[in-house]
Amino acid sequence: MKVLGINSSPRKGGNTDFIIKVVFEILEEAGIETEIVQIGGKIEKGCNGCRICFKTKDNRCVIDDDGLNDLMPKLKTCDGILLGSPTFFSDVTPEMKAFMDRAGYVSNANGGYLIHKAATAITAVRRGGAQHTLDTMNHWLHYQQTYMVGSSYWNMVFCREIGEAIKDEEGMKTMRTLGENMVYLLERLIN
Repeated sequence: MKVLGINSSPRKGGNTDFIIKVVFEILEEAGIETEIVQIGGKIEKGCNGCRICFKTKDNRCVIDDDGLNDLMPKLKTCDGILLGSPTFFSDVTPEMKAFMDRAGYVSNANGGYLIHKAATAITAVRRGGAQHTLDTMNHWLHYQQTYMVGSSYWNMVFCREIGEAIKDEEGMKTMRTLGENMVYLLERLIN
């Protein structure tokens, strides 16, 4: 089993990366392979609505210079997906939005290969706006027909400066519980 983490924070090694790793530590302890893909600062071009992916059906986006096409085979073969975005003005980063629009179109154009994967979303937030950020990612996961994994509270951690995430004890507990719940679901989906 493998879970792919999509990190849209432009701050590589920041709080979003840290909380993805908290969840992934639980998965790895259960023998599940994990990989974090850093899209923050890379996938910046949004979908242009050309729908060429529906004509070519080649698992590729016509925008071919930012790494999304290298990511698509990993999305196709993984068993689970974790979307991670910091909260920017009550929503996801531009990179996450570009990823969701383009990867969603490419997947849907090629038979919907995100369907029935275990999936979840997390956010690092300074204070407010996190629920809308989670809603944005969760709506996309719902639209992709994934099995969405929840936790004991909203999948958010309060922090601002790099390294502050660990100080949010309830947020850390929420991330660990999320990892446990993802293990539970994956074991049932795969076996």
